[in-house]
Parts: sequence; C-alpha cells; structure tokens
Amino acid sequence: MTETLPLTGERTAPGIWHENYWFARHDAAYRWITANLAPTGRILDAGCGEGYGAEQLRLAGADSVTGLDYEHTTLRHVRRVYPQVNVVRGNLVQAGFADATFDLITSLQTIEHLWEQPRFVSECARILAPDGTLVLSTPNRLTFPSGNWYHTRELTAAEFVELTEPAFEITHALGLHHGNRLRTWESQYGDCVDAQLATEYDAWDDNLTALVTSTRHEDFEIRPDTLDESLDLLLVARPRRN
Repeated sequence: MTETLPLTGERTAPGIWHENYWFARHDAAYRWITANLAPTGRILDAGCGEGYGAEQLRLAGADSVTGLDYEHTTLRHVRRVYPQVNVVRGNLVQAGFADATFDLITSLQTIEHLWEQPRFVSECARILAPDGTLVLSTPNRLTFPSGNWYHTRELTAAEFVELTEPAFEITHALGLHHGNRLRTWESQYGDCVDAQLATEYDAWDDNLTALVTSTRHEDFEIRPDTLDESLDLLLVARPRRN
C-alpha cells in the first residue's frame, strides 16, 4: 500500500478514503495527459506534491521524470515511494534548470498557490524545449469553493488564458466536469462538493460516504465546451516562436 503524507489542505494524495473524490479529480487530469499526449522524453512535474502524477508520467513512457517541489517532507516521501522519479527541491519561479531542458512540463493544481504567477509561466517557457509542450491546470474560480487559504490567486478561464498567452500558444483549452454517475447522484442528493464541505467526514451520511469512496478518474469528463461551468481548467500550450 502507498504511504500517505499528512493532510494539510494544500495537496491531496491517494489512499485516504475521505480525500478520494479530490484525488480522483486530480488523477483525471494526469490520465488525460497520458492518454492524449503520449508523454515521452524529459518531463518535469512542477509542484509534484505526493508524486503520484509524476509516477504516472514515468510509467506512460517518459525517458525521465523530474518532480520539483519546495517542501522537504514531501520530497522525502517521493523518494521513498516513487524511487524512479528524480526529485529536485526548488523554487518554481526560479527553478535552476538550464534553458530548454524539458520536452514536457506539467504543473497541475499548482499555479493558484503561487504569488508570482507570470514569473512562473516565463520560467516554464525558459526551461521548455522550443518544440516542447506545457500542461497547466487550476481550479476554476467561478465554481471552486471560496476560502482555501493556501491559494494566492484563483483564476477564471479568461484569466488563465491571459496569463499564459504572452509566452505560449494555447493548443487546447479544456474544462473538467462531473461525468454521468456524479451528475446522477447530484440530481438526487445535491452538490457533492458542498456536501463534503458541510460537515466533517466522520459525520457524512452513508450515501455521501459511498460516493466519495467509489469515485474514480472515469467519473470526470475533460472537454473543451462550457469552460466557465467547469470545475477545473486545463491548458495545453507550446512556446511562441519569435
């Protein structure tokens, strides 16, 4: 069984039953990348957190995967649990890598934590190969519950595109939505995110507990329509050519 990190509210992790909805929601984006972008070459997972996403990218066929994060406990965990992922401690806005080091950079559910978001995007452009690909995801400010004090600035779809476009040409602008099973549950019981946040998990009723523990990445859809109604936003981009 995978070791788990202590929960702080800043990141999610596999193997924690009451976090399973959030883990599956994050997992869906990594699964989309591995299914649609065929990740190969040198990959950086910027803000790798627990490391499950970096490991997925490695297993999908990457030549090498580097997980970049800033927190010692997290990186020790990644080294133990995913020993074939290269681990680097560093600042996402001043990563320390040489120009054009990576063929693919992923940074999922990270940019909303950063104070210097434009600087991070510029740093990604610097360390990404000229023909490389950048994948960013972030919660949609229009639908995400307010009050996460780990987030410095949440973004709408328009703001996310505006932030990325100076250095990158966006090839896909996508939104993550609940799939049919989650929508069916919500039609009977109400919003499942609101229900999870309304009480502590040990007070959840059996219907909510069953939903959360059974949620999988297949229960989410990632598609290009109705971005403003999406739960999370995902951009795929390539560096602009001068």
